[in-house]
Amino acid sequence: MNQRIKISGMTCGNCKSSVLEKLSFFKEITVTNIDLSSGITDLEVTQKISLNLINEQLYPKYKAEMVIENKSFDSGTESSESKLRLLFPLFLIFGYLIAGTFYLQKELLTIEGFMYDFMGLFFIVFSFFKFLDYNGFPASFAQYDPLAKKSLLYAKVYPFLETVLGVLFLMRWKLDIALWVTLIVLSITTIGVLLSLLNKNKISCACLGTALKLPMSEATLIENVIMLTMSVSMLIN
Repeated sequence: MNQRIKISGMTCGNCKSSVLEKLSFFKEITVTNIDLSSGITDLEVTQKISLNLINEQLYPKYKAEMVIENKSFDSGTESSESKLRLLFPLFLIFGYLIAGTFYLQKELLTIEGFMYDFMGLFFIVFSFFKFLDYNGFPASFAQYDPLAKKSLLYAKVYPFLETVLGVLFLMRWKLDIALWVTLIVLSITTIGVLLSLLNKNKISCACLGTALKLPMSEATLIENVIMLTMSVSMLIN
């Protein structure tokens, strides 16, 4: 069942991470969304958790309060803007990635070279956006990635991992290792994305960090599937 509360006192990404860490203490709770600006927090619970228990677990500077059910999440959600418009930055970035890949392949265009360059640029660009709000990224990523939910350390390392993978693909170095790591990491994330979509959780996608607010959507799933398909095809070859 769903439970919505408002947590006041959060002012930055570190606050959001701290609240998420404290809420993870409750086995009955899965945090599906935390909006930093409003404090609105959506929970998936096996049973209703009292505000007193939540406040006892939170740091003194944070306070959990009740909110009206079915209240609009915020003015930036799909109720005020179409999903297509919200996803425009993602489509635009993909357009630049494809153009950049063709530029790198201008001397000799090959399918193999195109895939390696595209994957390299993909990881470099996407890691850049995650670093724009590095402190806020782990909490956002942990909302849907299964491994990040278990360990925020993994979420903190993830942007660095993407950077390393991007360099390996662009430099054509240790490609077998890079492909296997890509396959494993993106498979885990894709499972989380798929579950979020099936459960219709209204959460933000952390693929571009938290600097750009993107809704979790089918586009996120397609993005991961494209990268997985490239990884598998290159490993087979």
